[in-house]
Amino acid sequence: MKKFKKYFSVMSGIALSLSLVACGPQDDAKGGDTKEADKPKELLVWEDVMKGEGIKDAIAKFEEENDVKVKMVEKQYTKQIEDLRLDGPAGTGPDVLTMPSDQIGTAVTEGLIKELNVDENTQGVYTEAAMDAQKVNGKVYGLPKAVETTMLYYNKDLISEDQLPTTLEGWYDYSKGVANGEKFGFLALFDQIYYANSVLSGYGGYIFGQKDDGSYDPADIGINNAGAVEGAQYIQKFYKEGLFPAGIIGEQGISVIESLFTEGKATAIISGPWNVEPFTKAGVNYGVQKLPELANGKNMSAFIGVKSYNVSSYSKNAELAEKFVKFIANEENSKTRYEITKEVPAVASLANDPVVTESPVAKAVAEQSQFSVLMPNIPQMNEVWAPADSALQTIATGKAQPKAALDQAVETIKGQIEAKHSGK
Repeated sequence: MKKFKKYFSVMSGIALSLSLVACGPQDDAKGGDTKEADKPKELLVWEDVMKGEGIKDAIAKFEEENDVKVKMVEKQYTKQIEDLRLDGPAGTGPDVLTMPSDQIGTAVTEGLIKELNVDENTQGVYTEAAMDAQKVNGKVYGLPKAVETTMLYYNKDLISEDQLPTTLEGWYDYSKGVANGEKFGFLALFDQIYYANSVLSGYGGYIFGQKDDGSYDPADIGINNAGAVEGAQYIQKFYKEGLFPAGIIGEQGISVIESLFTEGKATAIISGPWNVEPFTKAGVNYGVQKLPELANGKNMSAFIGVKSYNVSSYSKNAELAEKFVKFIANEENSKTRYEITKEVPAVASLANDPVVTESPVAKAVAEQSQFSVLMPNIPQMNEVWAPADSALQTIATGKAQPKAALDQAVETIKGQIEAKHSGK
């Protein structure tokens, strides 16, 4: 599989909604009330939770320059597409929303978002990987808001920077000397493909292969190839030897791993930029780095996630909504948003801006992005998550051997793709 090795991309999300107030009908022949006609247009913007502060000033400027009222509502960005499916047809949905890049293909297939008219100069503002994440069949359906990858968080009170292992095998050895059932060394949610892919792909596994034109081939699934199996076997030993607690397997795993790190019971974990604020508020004395190297000399990979601003197909003010997207995602507003929200911007020129480069988090994300791949944005990606996670959980618990579990996952994925995407 060809990898996108573009530096600077990153994930926690945004959605925009634009609600339109149409001009009211003219009154009867007696004269007429023109109050409705005098009302400015109104856009409803769905922004990500706790990220609205980052665009408030930009919204005020857009309102003034375009004689429009922009109403902003914060919603969890990964769920906005679900709300749009219901609210769009009902006439209560957004004109602009945000979503993770792996949902773009599905949104386009379902006709939920509009193609945007974005010239080459505007596209060139963003990193190549971030812009590629917004395209389906060569057409642009959004503009990048932020990029994210996973990285290594470590507790400075438990280990100093010069003591940090630089390889995953080094963390394995470190963990063997620390783990006692209550305290742990290195932890990761390797029972989930989002995190496990960092090991599987490092050994040669992949989600979907890519054709000569760079598009994904849903018929070419590499989750169970020899490299992926080797990576899964390596992952399994962390569980077998008790270096990972049983509590981090399954749906509650994310909460358990974050709690262990927050409470000082885990030296290091793999997570993303979305935990910067929670860990800071919890008073954790943490540092961040790119992910470690594997035994084969390759760096652990990661998914590059891109958050974007998109225009709803149900928008009655699509032209103004597209203008807003281009405005809110421009270089100036991206920089301001970063300064407030700390979401790493996808604007290429900001990669070398001191405001960004002085941040350890942004630096770690930028470094890790060099070894990472875009999360596939085709609709068939939806069929990967559950079967792959289920297989990894049986591997983690020892209920199945890696090859058998991954073979079963691929069989399930192929069956679901055939059933749900045949002919697409």
